[in-house]
Amino acid sequence: MIRAVKTFLKRHWPALRLRTILLAVLLFAAAMPGVGAVSLRVYENSLVRQTEAELLAQGAALAAVAQTVWTGAPPPAPLPPEGDPGRYRPEPVTVDLNSALQPERPPARPAAGPGDAAALRAARALDPVFERTSASTLASIVLLDRNGRVVRGPELGGSYAHLPEVQAALKGRTRTVLRRNGDYRPRYSFEWLSRASGLRLHHARPVVMGGGQVVGALLLSRSPRALFKGVYQDRGKILLGVVVIAGALVVLAGLVSRGVTRPIEALSRASRDVTAGRGSIPETPPTAAVEIRTLYEEFRIMAEAIERRSRYLRDFAAAVSHEFKTPLAGITGAVELLQDHSATMSEAERARFLGNISADSARLSQLVGRLLDLARADMASPETGSAVDVRETVLRVADAHRGRDLDVAVELPPGPPVAVPAATVEAALNVLLENSRQAGASQVRVTGQADRGALVLQVADDGPGAPAADEGRLFEPFFTHRRAQGGTGLGLPIARSLLAASHAEIAYVPGAPGACFQLRLPYARPSA
Repeated sequence: MIRAVKTFLKRHWPALRLRTILLAVLLFAAAMPGVGAVSLRVYENSLVRQTEAELLAQGAALAAVAQTVWTGAPPPAPLPPEGDPGRYRPEPVTVDLNSALQPERPPARPAAGPGDAAALRAARALDPVFERTSASTLASIVLLDRNGRVVRGPELGGSYAHLPEVQAALKGRTRTVLRRNGDYRPRYSFEWLSRASGLRLHHARPVVMGGGQVVGALLLSRSPRALFKGVYQDRGKILLGVVVIAGALVVLAGLVSRGVTRPIEALSRASRDVTAGRGSIPETPPTAAVEIRTLYEEFRIMAEAIERRSRYLRDFAAAVSHEFKTPLAGITGAVELLQDHSATMSEAERARFLGNISADSARLSQLVGRLLDLARADMASPETGSAVDVRETVLRVADAHRGRDLDVAVELPPGPPVAVPAATVEAALNVLLENSRQAGASQVRVTGQADRGALVLQVADDGPGAPAADEGRLFEPFFTHRRAQGGTGLGLPIARSLLAASHAEIAYVPGAPGACFQLRLPYARPSA
């Protein structure tokens, strides 16, 4: 099932630009507060809690006023002195839209006998205060005596003692409940979105006198502000928030455009131009993100490497065709002569032409073999964990070349191992010593010294050295002055490629007497 859905999405997924995706993400992020305020009723829930907080404040103030006018009961206990932590006890709100919803408040039940006399006197004294408070806050205020009888408010003389919130207040505890509002009638077409429109908060608070005696209770009720009315009343703030979010969205979109999308589009155009062989790599935009700047640098390095490789392949192909052309032409010419004049040739002439064919064939075979060695060297990869005692390798190569008209002196003190395989070091030294012998040198001196985390081997002979004009071409494939003696000009390029695979280097030292080469071999990292 999941695979089928993925296949369907892949087949029908639209091709979107990066700027479109980022803009959609930013728009969604900008719309989240508004969506949350309506769909999750976060804002409406805050209106309900705000209404309860207002009822708590009104109830506390009215209960304090009632305590001052209540007669026939001990006066309320004084508050703790200033600085006492028990003096200030804020009451937290206890209801929200997730609280249990009670049915509409039932009518008062009949009560036998008149209400408490002290409560009636307090009701008459407090009636102007209650009237002004109701006119200002739109809250319904009912005063009850110690038995739950209504001494001030609608249904005067009835009893609310059966209500759970009143029962809690008569026991000395404040309580707020949510009840349905039976008088609510929708007036707007979108009021169905508001859950609080048909609710009413009922808050019961005891009137407590000295010794904790409950002499009566206050029952306050009020509907919370409707969602859309609250939105309308706070329209200025909401509009300001929308403008700020829209402005931030524009700034973020410009930042994303300059930091991500535009640099990627420019890099895409540059890659097409480079592929077509025209244009150049653009400069890294200063406003691009760090990752995009790194991408530009990596692309520039890749393009330069591809250009070097392409140039190398072009030059290498031209050199290979030139090197192969001479022996092939010799073989072709000798074969044609033998085909046309074999019958009239003497035995010595035929032997000479066959010898030429054999020599040119051997030359081609040698070239093919060295080209394979060069290809393997170019494709070589570094060996992980190589740690070679280069002194033993140098002494072994020196012993192999002694006695062949060449005296090899080694002055290499013991040191840490190098991170270059022994076979690579041996192959490079064999090329250098063989070149010295073929150049007519009689002595070669191999020395070494440490330099910035690497061992620098110096191989110097007493031969004629390389002409100054040819020093820059020594490592070019097929460059040699000994082509007539069978030289291929591939020894030094092979040695350089093998060393480069292990992050080592070889270079010619100009100005030295004779021929002098330096090999830079990095030291192996100590194992953990």
